[in-house]
Amino acid sequence: MFASFQAAFSGLEDPRVERHKLHQLEDILFLTVSAALSGAEGWEAIEHFGEAKLDWLRTYVPLANNVPSHDCIARVISRLSADSLMQCFITWTRAMLGDVSGEIIAIDGKTVRRSYDKKQGLDSIHLVNAWATQAGLALGQVKTDTKSNEITAIPQLVALLELKGQIVSIDAMGCQTAIAQAIVKKQADYVLAVKGNQSQLHESIIDFFGTLRKDDHNLAQYHEQTDAGHGRIEVRRYVQSACLLSLPQVERWQKLTTIGMVESQRTVGEKSSCERRYYVSSLPLDVVQFAKVVRSHWGIENSLHWVLDVTMREDNSRLRRANAACNFAVVRQVALNLLKREPSKSSIKRKQFRASLSDEFRHRIIQHATT
Repeated sequence: MFASFQAAFSGLEDPRVERHKLHQLEDILFLTVSAALSGAEGWEAIEHFGEAKLDWLRTYVPLANNVPSHDCIARVISRLSADSLMQCFITWTRAMLGDVSGEIIAIDGKTVRRSYDKKQGLDSIHLVNAWATQAGLALGQVKTDTKSNEITAIPQLVALLELKGQIVSIDAMGCQTAIAQAIVKKQADYVLAVKGNQSQLHESIIDFFGTLRKDDHNLAQYHEQTDAGHGRIEVRRYVQSACLLSLPQVERWQKLTTIGMVESQRTVGEKSSCERRYYVSSLPLDVVQFAKVVRSHWGIENSLHWVLDVTMREDNSRLRRANAACNFAVVRQVALNLLKREPSKSSIKRKQFRASLSDEFRHRIIQHATT
């Protein structure tokens, strides 16, 4: 991992004046990432980790002037260019992921809730994340502008990622013609959820599937899955069609090939509920593949956002000076990718605890990132 980490982050510009440097940027970055994968959540915890594990850290980086203070770590990480740090992270993750054709990339937004600053009049930062659902890796993130939303951030993230031959899934916020065009331009396919923000398109798809005769195989393909457990039974029915004649302004949607519907019927005890969701897609007619993409999309909530919030306590973080909140969010994703690549079946929390105690296990986590 360390050689690839060095290569990917070597171009990162140090924000400090040369004569004031007591600690190398590479040393501070490696210390911060190592502490984060061991459970450190703030600057003082990183300093304490460095003091306790100085000999181990020196097997990777020199730390010629011992461990930097927490104030030094905070100043350096907070002043790094958020865009440059993210580009380095994407380069490093791309090297780990390799060329994986057919990977499903889920894109969704998340707010770091306690990153607001009332004194400065700053709201909590909102990040749009990309998650490789099959590889189980965070691929990158983009911060939304203060007066904007995910609609402008998603194309920026798409532009940063290597998506050739992959499938991008986004919820209804990303159902925009410009976003579909950006994905196709990257030689990827899309599956976009459709709701009221595309009212005419939404209503037309609802009407089509509402009038479709059950199991009309001339116009659609069908697939059904059933899950049961913990007193709950859920039946999901997938329908996909290449019939687009009833849709308005189809030509505006680049490479639009199929539409889809998912009907989820959930029964808990004696209570039942039914929900229908609708999609537009550039994928060819293959309802099993469509079902896999739709089902996989929720991995970004369960395997990324939930882990960041609950296990790594991102929502409780009060780091907020300069670019601190955004940059430390990148550090958490670096740590998460390292922990995910370690092959033992332990939870992320348990792996962090073991890494905090065992130099050998921490070394193993780092080594597995290269395999």
